[in-house]
Amino acid sequence: MTLRRLAPAFLLLSLPVLAQPRQDAPGDKPAAAAAAKLPAAPADAKSSATQEGLPEDKSVAQTIAVNGRTLHYTATVGTIRLKDATGKPTGDVMYTAYTLDRAKGEAQRPVLFALNGGPGASSVYLNLGAIGPKHVAFANEGDSPSDPATLTDNPGTWLDFTDLVFIDPIGTGFSKSLVDEAETKRLFYSPTPDIQYLSLVIYKWLVKNDRLLDKKYLIGESYGGYRGPRIAHYLQWELGVAMNGLVLVSPYLNPQAGDGNLSPIPWMVTLPSITAAHLENEHKLTDEAMQPVIAYTRGEYAEALLKGRSDPAATEAMIAHVTEMTGLDPVFVKYSGGRLDTGAYLREVHRSQGLIGSVYDSNVTAPDPFPYAPNQQSNDPILQSIIAPTTTAMVDFITRTVGWKTEARYYALSGDVNRQWEQSSDLQRGAVGDLREAVAADPKLRVLIVHGWNDLSCPFMGSVLSVDQMPLMGDASRVQIHEFPGGHMFYTRPQNQIGLHALAETMVATH
Repeated sequence: MTLRRLAPAFLLLSLPVLAQPRQDAPGDKPAAAAAAKLPAAPADAKSSATQEGLPEDKSVAQTIAVNGRTLHYTATVGTIRLKDATGKPTGDVMYTAYTLDRAKGEAQRPVLFALNGGPGASSVYLNLGAIGPKHVAFANEGDSPSDPATLTDNPGTWLDFTDLVFIDPIGTGFSKSLVDEAETKRLFYSPTPDIQYLSLVIYKWLVKNDRLLDKKYLIGESYGGYRGPRIAHYLQWELGVAMNGLVLVSPYLNPQAGDGNLSPIPWMVTLPSITAAHLENEHKLTDEAMQPVIAYTRGEYAEALLKGRSDPAATEAMIAHVTEMTGLDPVFVKYSGGRLDTGAYLREVHRSQGLIGSVYDSNVTAPDPFPYAPNQQSNDPILQSIIAPTTTAMVDFITRTVGWKTEARYYALSGDVNRQWEQSSDLQRGAVGDLREAVAADPKLRVLIVHGWNDLSCPFMGSVLSVDQMPLMGDASRVQIHEFPGGHMFYTRPQNQIGLHALAETMVATH
């Protein structure tokens, strides 16, 4: 990945290209570095042309108490089969659906589709960490990979106002290709085909479950937040299905930040998140405290960077102010010229304690096993801690609780998919163009963009600057940005779930 400061592990981006789907149509952390540290998939996972399909759909009745209500729902693990133009099976996409039990003839109910990112991540993180009816602890300071992966009822679930369908793209979860490695890469591991087949999966699920007439929503995290606008636009334009709303969680919408040697934008995007992490450490992080930070970044900071050596006094004042804002070593800030590189910052901020911070939330740390190396040699503290609890909890739920039996390996995060992902020329163009078109095409479409203040993998300021440049298309509240304490997976903090739930419930109630 070329833009290290803006696209770390498992975050790749691209621009939509409206082309005919390669699958059956209806009616007929730097990514490479992070992936290299994950074990390669065994041979039987890479070439699945001779493997059989996945088991038949399986359902189980469940209950949960939410906000004083007892909800009776059905958990279903199922698959959507994909075929080529000749009818030959090409892949099986697994989904986990939670649908509230309703009497015959009862009113229609919203349904929300969920995707995580990567490329190479299953939907388990939004499922068990954020909005599903079950929850397992992960991704916060002090969480350990060997903690018991015990599922508990999730008081922050969105099941009380919408049904939920979590989709695992090909190569993640139990979803798998049924063609050889070269064809798998062509059909599934490229930005545009990825959008096409995932859109088709949503279409097929709606038809399969008689839900085409219900209100429809999509939530995507990280690269899933990039997928969101593209899928919404593709569904509108190609498949004739309109989303009522999008929720983009820690999305990376627009990688066109420019060269950090000339453009101030890369440094403008990361400075507020670094400052937020410092404020949180001092127990001073609030929305009010961040407003002057954002204003300074948009104004005097950008101006000083653009002036460069033509105004030494402005540069000196900027370096002093950045030092004060971030609490970093004045010498470090001075030699950085007030331009805080993410990798250098993560090694510096906790160096005196022998710790290294996570790009997903710099206040989540781990001991640095190679403290004297010139560059970080270890895995990201959050990445290395989340795979075990999420994998164990999800596989146990699927195979034991639901009874959907398979001996296949479950991929919560696949380095192999990430390594094989096509680095196409349009990969850097982002999804803001599709977001603009989807909003323009539907005057009722609502978009909720949510970030953690401390996230350096997909900094909130990137979304703020991108939305700032969008034309005002009707009601300004149709595209909203909200921030929460925490990092990339801020939703794993219980105190954030109430606010996130309220925002999403309001959006669904509005349209």
